[in-house]
Amino acid sequence: MRDKNWTTMSATILLIDDDQDMGQMMHDALTPGGYKTLYAQDGLTGLDILQDQPVDLVLLDLMLPEIDGWEICRRIREFSDVPIIIISALGREQDVIRGLELGADDYITKPFRMGEIKARMRANLRRCQRPFAAEPVVHIDDRLAVDRLTHSLIVDRQTVRLSATEYKLLNYFLDNPGRILTQQNLLSQVWGWEYMDQTDYLKVYVHRLRRKIEEEANEPRYILTERGFGYRFQVPGS
Repeated sequence: MRDKNWTTMSATILLIDDDQDMGQMMHDALTPGGYKTLYAQDGLTGLDILQDQPVDLVLLDLMLPEIDGWEICRRIREFSDVPIIIISALGREQDVIRGLELGADDYITKPFRMGEIKARMRANLRRCQRPFAAEPVVHIDDRLAVDRLTHSLIVDRQTVRLSATEYKLLNYFLDNPGRILTQQNLLSQVWGWEYMDQTDYLKVYVHRLRRKIEEEANEPRYILTERGFGYRFQVPGS
């Protein structure tokens, strides 16, 4: 993903979908708005494109030939924090949760409305824009720090990659230490008001963050659950 100031309407979008008609439809719908579109008919081609040129957002189908979209999503997250929106006919709750757990930032079921796709794209692109950081590195305690220039986490002196959504969620926790944050507050501030009812998104991403920052994810000391209310970020011992 590019690390510079660009507008959401000039972003490069990679669509990975074996349906060529879908590829043409997305191209025709997005290019008039200023987006640059790239198309891959299978996952391996999509991975090659991601590694060869700047891409700002990926639209990923799950039912791909040879290697399915689940595996492609996992492989992308091994080397890139580019926002991923899964677009699939698989619409069960467990499918959505699985996609988010593999690192997708959003999940849209087919059939969809183009207006919804564009709105979700804009929301995800906004989350990954990197404004100037007054404090480039925020030290949480002796073992944790956040680099606000690279949007990465430092755990026990080791750099840990964060996706755009993981970073924004953690950053919002850091800006509100000790404060109980409701699910609705977190969803509106991190994802946007359009996601106010997507509580599964929040649960999955809190779990993902805990796996990265906690010594024991099942016994969290930083991101605490306030039952019936939401979550609270606390530095142990403070």
